[in-house]
Amino acid sequence: MKNTPFTDKHIALGAKMAEFAGYNMPISYSGINDEHATVRKNAGVFDVSHMGEFMVKGEHALELIQRVTSNDASKLVAGQAQYSCLPNEQGGIVDDLIVYCIEPGKTYMLVVNASNIEKDWKWISDRNTNGAEMHNISDKTCLLAIQGPNATKILQPLADTDIMNLKYYTFTKGKFAGVDNVLISATGYTGAGGVEIYFEDKDGAAAQIWDAIFEAGGPQGLKPIGLGARDTLRLEMGYCLYGNDIDDTTSPLEGGLGWITKFTKDFTAKDILQAQKAEGVKRRLVGFEMIERGIPRHDYLIKDASGNVIGKVTSGTQAPSLGKAIGLGYVSIEHAAADSEIFIDIRNTPVKAKVVKLPFA
Repeated sequence: MKNTPFTDKHIALGAKMAEFAGYNMPISYSGINDEHATVRKNAGVFDVSHMGEFMVKGEHALELIQRVTSNDASKLVAGQAQYSCLPNEQGGIVDDLIVYCIEPGKTYMLVVNASNIEKDWKWISDRNTNGAEMHNISDKTCLLAIQGPNATKILQPLADTDIMNLKYYTFTKGKFAGVDNVLISATGYTGAGGVEIYFEDKDGAAAQIWDAIFEAGGPQGLKPIGLGARDTLRLEMGYCLYGNDIDDTTSPLEGGLGWITKFTKDFTAKDILQAQKAEGVKRRLVGFEMIERGIPRHDYLIKDASGNVIGKVTSGTQAPSLGKAIGLGYVSIEHAAADSEIFIDIRNTPVKAKVVKLPFA
């Protein structure tokens, strides 16, 4: 297993550790429910240094990004970020990612899922036919997500730029906790507000930043948070997890990601997805909440009132903020409307649920 520069910190703090995407990662510290509530109500720190980062530069950088991603990166100005995906040749999803525009037309950072770093690098490299300059900086890039309504207030004294007024999906670069060239973005995977900070771990920068954050935030209730609460937080917002809710077999239109699929430009599988949009999808990713007692789990079957299989669960949990069990799953389109009654097959028993609008929280 690989370690992040913060692995020893997690172990010293008593985190429950486990393998995730080839890394030794903290799953929980004080317990998922407590950590979840900390982020929703105050602020918490996630080590997500296992994520992948690619730099794409040069006169052909934007052209390459436009061809391989579904969203329109030409709209980005310096300091803006954009959620997007990499469609495959069949209209499925190679990965979802965030595109950061550092210099329009010339310099971009792509942030990809940890489990897909090698896959994505090969996918994009194989399509880099015009010679854009590419650098995989994943191994030397640290990433901390400080999430929650009080996150930016806690961090502002450490930053030499205004981070309290950063608009959603914008970023700034500057000095943070005495470390130069730190990228701070108003992005995250919790729906609770906050920022993500990217920096290179040289000359002890990782320990310096971690210690400074907790020195500033500890007295204000800031806590370290594991991947367990990260999952419950993202699920309450209806955010997709690659490998669960979206993958190579699901199209962005089926996954509710039509809003990041822009047909005003050419990109991989554009014709397939355009035809799918015109004809309408046959299944769709929906959110649902349990009406009867039971917790939905990944791959549980979804049935209609007559017992016919109409889909399957992709993610599910007992939502800490809501006090009810919720899930995401694909269902045939005739059952995808809000308030549709569906049944989750839990241990061969049909348990009643209903489709609801996202986000849950």
